[in-house]
Amino acid sequence: MPDTNPPPAPDRPAPSPVWETGNVPGEARAPGSRRLWAAGLLAVAVFSTSAIAISVLGRTSDSPSPKRAQDTAVALGDPDVPDFSLPPSPAAAPSGKSGLTSGKASPATRADSPSPEPAKHTAGAEPASHASKPSAPKPPKSAPSATWSSVRSVNYPDRYWHISGDYVKLDPIGSAPARRDATFKVVNGLADGSCYSFTTADGTYLRHRSFLLRDEPDDGSSLFRQDATFCPRPSSYSGAVMLESVNYPGRFLRHRNFQLKLDPYQAGDLYRADSAFRLVDGLA
Repeated sequence: MPDTNPPPAPDRPAPSPVWETGNVPGEARAPGSRRLWAAGLLAVAVFSTSAIAISVLGRTSDSPSPKRAQDTAVALGDPDVPDFSLPPSPAAAPSGKSGLTSGKASPATRADSPSPEPAKHTAGAEPASHASKPSAPKPPKSAPSATWSSVRSVNYPDRYWHISGDYVKLDPIGSAPARRDATFKVVNGLADGSCYSFTTADGTYLRHRSFLLRDEPDDGSSLFRQDATFCPRPSSYSGAVMLESVNYPGRFLRHRNFQLKLDPYQAGDLYRADSAFRLVDGLA
């Protein structure tokens, strides 16, 4: 009879343990499993490193600060450690005044301090006077006496105010008629009694019109009275005055080309000399 037994199967190697391959016997390995295992190991390593760092930082933050150490030393009664728990005592203000400070409070101190209560005045009591702003030099209190005078130039001492036609000019004086026309009666100002007005023997007055000094009769108007009033001001020349217009403050009588006119003040030697005049005894 023929041999019906099958031939023996060839020898096969034994399967590797699951801990070596990571594959369960009888199951097919999923593709990319080795990469998943590597990623998992890397995540575990990162997590472990972060946990260690957090632990180290926590221990560092738990270390006692200088303030905590100081509090501990104070609690234990260490005499060499100062106690900062109490606020420092304010330093005493120096007495007296130095050359760099004054007794007045600073603006910030005054702004923070409560506003003072208004002063109470008793019946019949006068309020305290307040300092006024500095003003221009005032003319003499005593009004000029009605005397006959002539007006001489400071920088041309041989020339005087002289009526020439309808205007007043600075001329040398020689003849008797010229002396008469160069002599004026100085009276209280028509618009201000503390200032000057100049009248002639004919009863006319010197007034400015279009800023030129003229000889005209009084028309009784307020404008004329103001135009004919001049206030004396101190001059830089001894014994001389400057004459300022009462209705044009800041403009003074001065001569230019020997013509008397009203010009704004200028800070110059020539202007100060041209506007300086001396009132002398009348020539007539």
